[in-house]
Amino acid sequence: MNNIIGLKKVILKIPISIIIKHYTKMLSETKLALLHQIIQNATAEEIIWTKGYLAGCLDRNLNDLSNSNQPLLSAVSVKPLIIYGTETGNSKKVAIQLLSNFKKNKIQAKAIDVFQYDTAKLDKENLILFVISTQGEGEFPQNALAFYDYLKAANINLNNLSFAVLGLGDTSYPLFCNAGVLLDEVLVEKGAKRLLPLAKADLDFADTVTAWENDLKSVFQNQDAVKTEIKAIVPKLNHKKNYTGQISHKIVLNDRESNKETYHIEITSNDEIVYEPGDALGIIPKNTPEDVAFILNYFETNASKKIKIKEENDSAQEWLLRRNIRGLSKRIVDQIALLLETNSIEEKADLITVLKQNKKPKKAKIEALLEILLPVAPRLYSISSSLEAHDGQVHLTVNLNKFSKDNIEKTGFASQYLADYPLHTELEFYIHKNNNFRLPSDETDIIMIGPGTGIAPFRSFISQRDVTGAEGRNWLFFGEQHFVSDFYYQTEIQEWIGTGILTKLDTAFSRDQKEKIYVQDRIREKANEFNNWLQNGASLYICGQKAPMSIDVEAAIIEVIANERNISNDAAKQVLEDLEAAGKYQKDVY
Repeated sequence: MNNIIGLKKVILKIPISIIIKHYTKMLSETKLALLHQIIQNATAEEIIWTKGYLAGCLDRNLNDLSNSNQPLLSAVSVKPLIIYGTETGNSKKVAIQLLSNFKKNKIQAKAIDVFQYDTAKLDKENLILFVISTQGEGEFPQNALAFYDYLKAANINLNNLSFAVLGLGDTSYPLFCNAGVLLDEVLVEKGAKRLLPLAKADLDFADTVTAWENDLKSVFQNQDAVKTEIKAIVPKLNHKKNYTGQISHKIVLNDRESNKETYHIEITSNDEIVYEPGDALGIIPKNTPEDVAFILNYFETNASKKIKIKEENDSAQEWLLRRNIRGLSKRIVDQIALLLETNSIEEKADLITVLKQNKKPKKAKIEALLEILLPVAPRLYSISSSLEAHDGQVHLTVNLNKFSKDNIEKTGFASQYLADYPLHTELEFYIHKNNNFRLPSDETDIIMIGPGTGIAPFRSFISQRDVTGAEGRNWLFFGEQHFVSDFYYQTEIQEWIGTGILTKLDTAFSRDQKEKIYVQDRIREKANEFNNWLQNGASLYICGQKAPMSIDVEAAIIEVIANERNISNDAAKQVLEDLEAAGKYQKDVY
């Protein structure tokens, strides 16, 4: 690939040729209407072929069922409620998978988002399965905070409740699965009984979820037995391989008049590197020398002073380079307030700001501060390259996050770290495997919705399909503020259209006209074709900001499905959930 990313200002006139492919697929809620439509338009030869095809599928499925290592359960009387708390969608995905598998086993389960659950019913429940993710510094996802706060403060008796908690997390982060730990503890405090010990799942959670589900089924079938032999599930830890490399190329993708600063970054690895489209790159940024010097000066500490914390001995300067000092959580803020003998610290405050506002007490020592502060958590960026197309390199698409706090302009910690990182200087990183965001088979069509830096993994997808000669059609929805200044990878996209690897492109530049236009508006405009692609077996992907983008886009997709198939919104939601459960609808949102 040519390292220079051209940004030609050429108005695209894109001829779109639509190739209609006929697929036989698993039918959804509208199967009767669709089957009728297929039959009335089919020839006699097509109907005969379809009959033979379906008979072959039936034989194969029966054979798979007979060889299954997990036979269906005999009827059980339990009716578990699955409550999930999620930030990026993984907990919901697990909950839907559990619900589907339970129903196959005649277990009448229900699943609900914790945010939508009526806490007034809690003391009347008798069986709840919680699937809860952990964010940042061991915090609950936003949709679960109110539930946990209620549970912690409520004078409630849960003696009739049996429960099990599955925590999802990442072992790279401090306080692994801490939200699951806290939820498990508070439920016991309120009198609830553990059905199973707390289970913790790392990033590759599939095996842990399967083991948890099997343990649950075992308990359901032996409700009167004491299941002392079931132990807490310990996940297989992801021993991530650390790589070193250099940023060999870095360029701002926006034109000068843009109010955004988005970087295309190319990293050349020193070692042979392995990753797949959909994976992310993880880095652990370090604090600036200026911030470290300020803290050292505040505590009147020499940079080279050796400090021992939990068997590790390092200099004060090295400790401070690797400790999180930004956006401090309430728990950390409370401890720092005690150290500094003050109660005026706001949650999410930066340590530098706090120190500037408070005089150091005589007894306050830097050792105590370092014990309080957590290690800097890794930051993940979707990889925007393909290993086959960009040999030995990893590409990122990074927006320099800019925001205002207390009328002071600030930038994102990790994005500024990468923006400032010098070229040809050694950088440490690792590959974060994302098996929940993968390309389908080569012949399957895909719809990719990636506004802003959400385009990153789809550049990887298209590059991969281009170099491997995949036959499936590719439809990209991209959006940003301005066509002239914010059309990322415009030259490459033009080439993809010219060669035919990109079948369809729909763009939405929100600020180029009086009324703002977003990708969800383009989806509604192409409702009929969008629905046809889905019904013909296309896989659907969304990448980018969770709120409001992915929420608004999902609402538009549900609306399109409902209108085009003449079904209710609830039925359309079920269609989307079925696609998600089948791995045909995948999200990478943040």
